[in-house]
Amino acid sequence: MLNGKTALVTGSTSGIGLGIALELAKQGANIILNGFGDHAGPKAEVEALGVKVGYSGADMSKPAEIATMIDYANTEFGGVDILVNNAGIQYVAPIEEFPIEKWDSIIAINLSAAFHATRLVIPGMRAKNWGRVISIASAHGLVGSAQKVAYVAAKHGIVGMTKVVALETAQTGITVNAICPGWVLTPLVQKQIDDRSAKEGISVEQATKELLQEKEPSLQFTTPEQLGGLAVFFCSPAADNVRGVAWANDGGWTAQ
Repeated sequence: MLNGKTALVTGSTSGIGLGIALELAKQGANIILNGFGDHAGPKAEVEALGVKVGYSGADMSKPAEIATMIDYANTEFGGVDILVNNAGIQYVAPIEEFPIEKWDSIIAINLSAAFHATRLVIPGMRAKNWGRVISIASAHGLVGSAQKVAYVAAKHGIVGMTKVVALETAQTGITVNAICPGWVLTPLVQKQIDDRSAKEGISVEQATKELLQEKEPSLQFTTPEQLGGLAVFFCSPAADNVRGVAWANDGGWTAQ
């Protein structure tokens, strides 16, 4: 379905980003991975699906490095057809104790990075009259949670930006949408579970159950593969007129 298309997925060396990259690759899309840490393993995993795979180590908090990454995509892959804004970080504290540098870094990576990547790929998409911008927001793009002021602000920003760019491209072959997952068992969430287990002196299993019970009526994690499947749908002809949505995949979290 996506043969000949190129997808750039930010924050894709593990977790949600890698899951989405793999599902897009299964549909024939060439993939550009981005992220810190080991990238050889994830790159080999995607290459095994028979598509061309590139990698950029761009720091998503730095606009100049994002621009260099898009230049690389244009030079080596002929542009970006599908942009998945996924890179994200988290920090938890009450607002009066929230470190200023943590606010700045979360806004930079979770929100501003998506702005920079999107503004840089839209001209190429307009030239082809086809493109998909898919931003991974969160249930926290739709509702709030205590002690997550920067993350919630950034994710609400992603949802707002998605609506605006969808309107600006509404009469083109470009669609712009957001996915709002609930709990996904990524390294980021596993750390929260482990921290909770240690802090409260309970088992990891109990900490996991309590985490889900607080927010997610299904008591199930959403999987990276499911999010990848939704991204594939957004890239399909069936979604040609799905524009500006914030699609909850959250086990009923935001239905409450």
